Amino acid sequence: MRIVVFGATGGTGSQVVRQAVAAGHEVTAVIRRSGALAAQQRLQVVVGALDEMDVVENAVRGQDVVISALGTDRKGPTTVCTDAIGVILTAMRTQHLGRLLVVSAYGAADTHDRSLYSRLLWAMKGDSMRDKESMEALVRESEVDWTIVRPPALTNGPSTGAYRTGTDLPIGLRSRISRADLAGFLLRESAAPAFTKLAPRITR
Repeated sequence: MRIVVFGATGGTGSQVVRQAVAAGHEVTAVIRRSGALAAQQRLQVVVGALDEMDVVENAVRGQDVVISALGTDRKGPTTVCTDAIGVILTAMRTQHLGRLLVVSAYGAADTHDRSLYSRLLWAMKGDSMRDKESMEALVRESEVDWTIVRPPALTNGPSTGAYRTGTDLPIGLRSRISRADLAGFLLRESAAPAFTKLAPRITR
């Protein structure tokens, strides 16, 4: 496949890039800072701000799948994911691309409930969760074949392939998934869609 990855230098995005290249896919990684990632065989690097439509359009042109693993550790109100996905969706429409996978978080939108997990998450990361909710709304309103993946707490553990997915999978305080396994699922779903226009959860 030809895959473009936004958030390619983050914990999950870098795993997507690494695994996709290793699997023989042609990958385009979009990064904000020059030198953060080096081009190599089957890996093209595009440097630019995600609010630059020409940069994003050039990156998505000719791709089979768009994967967004965007996020931020910034404290306080943020619209990083919402702003970027708005530009990405516009570029996809212009370039007539249809497949989008987005990493969100369990606890967003319809999973924003009164569970202890959700309440603790929102207490700690309410600003970034609001950003993910508004990002999800834009994705759901779009005409692309989207999949929104909602992981629980992420770890830096190895790729095991031993994970479960589902739209009603129970998620609790001890739920975890490695970024490597999350990346593996994103690539699996890219190649063989099973959750089109759905929001699956994933946990080990």
